[in-house]
Amino acid sequence: MTTHESATAAISRVTPDRERHGFGWWSSRYAVIVVWLALIILFSLLEPSTFFTAGAFRVIFGGQLELVFLSAGLLCTIIVGEFVDMSVASNFGLSAVLISVLNVNYHWDVWVAAVVAVAVAALVGVINGLLVVRVGVNTIVVTLGMSTVLLGLAMWVTNLQPISGLPQSFAQIALFTFGIKGGLPIGFFIGLVLMLGFAYILQFTPLGRNMRFVGENREVSRLAGVRVNRIRLGAFVAAGVIAGIGGVLAAAKTGGFDSSVSQTYLLPMFAAVFLGTAILQPGRFNPIGTLIAVYFLATGVLGLQLLGATSWVANVFYGAVLITAVTLSTILNRRTR
Repeated sequence: MTTHESATAAISRVTPDRERHGFGWWSSRYAVIVVWLALIILFSLLEPSTFFTAGAFRVIFGGQLELVFLSAGLLCTIIVGEFVDMSVASNFGLSAVLISVLNVNYHWDVWVAAVVAVAVAALVGVINGLLVVRVGVNTIVVTLGMSTVLLGLAMWVTNLQPISGLPQSFAQIALFTFGIKGGLPIGFFIGLVLMLGFAYILQFTPLGRNMRFVGENREVSRLAGVRVNRIRLGAFVAAGVIAGIGGVLAAAKTGGFDSSVSQTYLLPMFAAVFLGTAILQPGRFNPIGTLIAVYFLATGVLGLQLLGATSWVANVFYGAVLITAVTLSTILNRRTR
């Protein structure tokens, strides 16, 4: 066994065999799922005519494309130890704005505009990566500054106005339902494939193991022969590409975009990613846990709104979940080390 494999095995061997499959083991992995199911039952009993319907099911599972892509982009950098990329939401928004402006205002072909929008988002990831990895600037400073710049650019190119008018046919890349009336849109399945593919890479490929290894300890990773800086830079680029694709799909879904909307995803994005550390793999950022967390949040917000809560309840719910999730993540990380 190589030094790298030995170190990876030591990192992953965090729970003694005698403690596995006890109450603590199960609760640390599945408690959030149990609470999620309890919420579904509670809201179904309280509002059976509105919550326990196919329409509500479609909203919960089919309406979270934006948050799934944003959470996946944030996961890329967090997993390699870069806390945290604040520019993902603004990069997502700029991509959605660019495709809308280029197609609607400048009459570019919508597919060419989509490619340009994703390329610009990828370039933002490259710039972030170079400043953090090569120059050594603090991640939060770089990405927070970049977030502000991108938001300003998006407002500038739209003249502070929502842009709409993308072709109806283009919307099918996010809304197509395979001919099943009232079924889930293709955007749900794209997000599902994204997260499952991400999970496969992390669990079963050398790249994924190296990403985890770098996130755990850069110096040990470097001594073990891992190209640490290349993986860190690649994580920023991947985050940019995912944000760009998500922005294009979001614009297709709504027929355009409002530059100010992207910032509303910041809180739920962080809440989903951190809550995911209390699902399936306690104390570890993981795509499947994050995906479940996205739908947990959507269920809670929709249920509360159907019970009569006003729009402010979403911020309260997301904020409370984020505090709880970070607390759980801290406790679980402490227990697993």
